[in-house]
Formats: sequence, C-alpha cells, structure tokens
Amino acid sequence: MNLERIAESTRFLKGKGVTTPQIGIVLGTGLGNLVKEIKVELEIPYEQIPNFPLSTVESHSGKLLYGVLGGKQILAMQGRFHAYEGYSMEEIVFPVRVLKQLGIEVLLLSNAAGAMNLEFKQGDLMLITDHINKFPFNPLLGKNENDLGTRFPDMHEAYSIDLGNKLHVIAKREGVVLNRGVYISAEGPMLETPAEYRMLRTLGGDAVGMSTIPEVIAARHMELTCCAVSVLTDECDPNNLKPVKIEDIIAIAAKAEKKLTKLFVGLIEEI
Repeated sequence: MNLERIAESTRFLKGKGVTTPQIGIVLGTGLGNLVKEIKVELEIPYEQIPNFPLSTVESHSGKLLYGVLGGKQILAMQGRFHAYEGYSMEEIVFPVRVLKQLGIEVLLLSNAAGAMNLEFKQGDLMLITDHINKFPFNPLLGKNENDLGTRFPDMHEAYSIDLGNKLHVIAKREGVVLNRGVYISAEGPMLETPAEYRMLRTLGGDAVGMSTIPEVIAARHMELTCCAVSVLTDECDPNNLKPVKIEDIIAIAAKAEKKLTKLFVGLIEEI
C-alpha cells in the first residue's frame, strides 16, 4: 500500500472541487442509474483520476460523481472493481480509501447476488446483515498503515445495525420487500455449481456474489459506517438449477433498482 498514491488521488479530486462529501456510494451491476437522482456537480471518469483502476465490466460505467442526493453531499462510484478482473485486493479498495480521505463518514454499497435462501425471490432486495469472506485474500494483508486504521480491526458489526433498522422502516413505508441475510463471496467470474451452492448455503450464506466484502473490510478498518443491499438476480436452488445469462442478471438488477433507489434516498435523508 502506498499512502502517497492515496494522497495524490485525494489532492487531485480536491483540486477538481470535491470538498465536503459526507456519504460514499458504491453502485454494483445494473445499478448505475441511481445517479439520475443525484444533482451532479462533478462527473470525473476513472481514467482521469491518478492511480485509479479502470473498470473492465460492461455494466459498470467507470465514473466518480460528486453532488447532492437526499440533501447530503455524496460521492458515488458508478462502477467498482473485482478480483475476477485481475485486480489485487489493494486495487479493489483503493477508491474507498480515497473517499475516506476526502471526508466521507458513511459508505453505502449495492451489488447483484444470487439467492441461496430459497425463501428469497428473484428481484427482491436483501439487506446484508453480515458476511463470510471466501476470497483467498483480504485488503488488510501486509504491513499495516496506522494512518488508515488499527492492525487488528474489530468486525463484530461490519454492517451498521442502526442504518439497517432505518432501512427496514423505510422499506415498510415504501412497500418494498427487504430480506435480511448473510452475504458470502466468491471469486467468479463463473457462477457456482449445484454442489458449490449446497456448500455455501451450509456455511451460512443466504446470497452469493463477487464483490462488496473487500470494500467493507477496508471501510471498517478506517472506521467508516457501512450499509449494503443486494439485488437478488437469480434463485440458486441446487436441485432445480437453470442456466443464467449475464444479460438477464443485468436486466433484473435494473428493474429492481427503482426499489433500491427509494431506499437509499430515504436512508440518506435520515443520516
């Protein structure tokens, strides 16, 4: 990890006019249209930001947006980075570390995930209450940078209970189904086999995806408050598994985005 690289990116963005962000948002697969609700003041492509990785996934735009949403100054990552793209854990979480240096105190995350809990339905949302990290690495390996956080960060509440409860109240008010569950990671990019779904479900996972956990680990290391929601894009019943196309996953995520947008906007208003 190079603190100077983080500082360089931070200086660049401050020079562009990013001054007082309160909340960071990471938008996942098919969920980039939340930006329509943002009063955008600055739109900066990742390739213009020093040291930023570049998103290689077609459904991820690759822009950093600064503006107002729900009455708060926010920074939104329209596109994230994944291990299956060949990025290291340090590269995946680099933008989150920059957002923290810019001043955010809360990080909201979204992703597309497969529902292994058979009580959950395709197109539903799931509040992530906890996670199981199945990536072979994590972003805190190596020398600890004390300027970012402690050597041994506690993860007993990786996902804010308070924000989760607020989100449930908002979901009830808006008539949105919001399940609660444990998110488990997989490297990807391939989806799981029936045997793998059985294993991950036995381990305690309610939904499986290929992102989010590295960012949350890095965020909690820096004592950011986190809240994350999965859009459940397919039902992973190992006894009745059907082929899934990425185009279908993106389409389902896009349809569910209207519900997620309501929840995130309502939550930001209350933070």
